[in-house]
Amino acid sequence: MPAAFETKVHVTRYEQVSLITMRGEVDHDDTDAVEAAFAEADQAAPCTTAVDLSQVTFVDSMLLNALLDAHRRHRADGRDLILLGPLQPAVHRLLSLSGTYGHFKIAGTGPTAAS
Repeated sequence: MPAAFETKVHVTRYEQVSLITMRGEVDHDDTDAVEAAFAEADQAAPCTTAVDLSQVTFVDSMLLNALLDAHRRHRADGRDLILLGPLQPAVHRLLSLSGTYGHFKIAGTGPTAAS
């Protein structure tokens, strides 16, 4: 398996987009990796940061806080932050219950997303 998929959080940079891919259980233990990924994306300062959450099976408030902080930074800088799905039930539930679902641009939320 490629090294990029052995970690829970990985950043791939393209010309105009930084793609942050997360997978598995992303919780407080992953704070450093998540913060480093967003810092790397911010340093590259692309027009858009996309966060692929389609493979995230568990989240806690740490990721919600990281996403909200990134959302604020991107808005202040005039950049786009897009969450990529389909969102797994745990992610969908966290955004819905926290009342933050509407704060984000979400792409790929097809029929496998929980309601």
